[in-house]
Amino acid sequence: MRAWVSLPGNGNDTFLLWLIVAIILVDGFVTWVISAFKKKKRKKMKGILFDMDGVLVDSEPVIIEAAIEALKAWGVNARAEDFKPFTGMGEERFIGGVSEKYGVPFEPAMMSKAYDVYDAIGSAKVRVFDGVQNAVQALKRRGYKTAVCSSSHRRKVLINLRAIGLNAEDFDAVITGSEVVNKKPDPEIFLKGLQGIGVSAQNTTVVEDALSGIAAAKAAGCRCFAVTTSFPADKLRAAGADAVVGTVAEILDLLK
Repeated sequence: MRAWVSLPGNGNDTFLLWLIVAIILVDGFVTWVISAFKKKKRKKMKGILFDMDGVLVDSEPVIIEAAIEALKAWGVNARAEDFKPFTGMGEERFIGGVSEKYGVPFEPAMMSKAYDVYDAIGSAKVRVFDGVQNAVQALKRRGYKTAVCSSSHRRKVLINLRAIGLNAEDFDAVITGSEVVNKKPDPEIFLKGLQGIGVSAQNTTVVEDALSGIAAAKAAGCRCFAVTTSFPADKLRAAGADAVVGTVAEILDLLK
């Protein structure tokens, strides 16, 4: 004797009930498949976050030249060595610290004037490290999501990109000091970089040159490659760098 599952109601009701159950099961299965595909896709995605000064370019001598010229309008005759104590503190403090040293309160117009001068001379005078443009383009061809994460003002970052022969559209995100509150070693800028490229920290490598930058990268949960443009290799490793290279171009071999 056959055993049948007995459901209440007439045959049409039973058919509709089974149809609803089937739709729910199919919908759940499709949702699971899409979710699994997206997770797999995210897992395969890889990201690179570039610091700028000391990694892609050397702009410090040029911004110092621009600041010296700009401060003359306020009667400040600054010297290059005056800026050393304020390096890495952001442009406002970089320029303001020197103006205050000479007894002149900082004004935002000082920074604006310095950027005007920097814009005029930057493209010709900023030193671009060997192989930078090719390395960025090669990583894009390999499918990497890339971002610039620089503590500098956005205007300066865009000028530097122009000096390299690139622009903001060549990256998936450009995060600058104009968009963050906390400076390195706080990880805020790299966390925003991760959001910008849509890749997890576990699948992202930061390229840095500074000890504070390495600390920020590790605090963000990223791997960090360091270039020896600002500090010797032993100090970079001691700070937590996962690998140390001489140029940005060398990271292409490490990422194979």
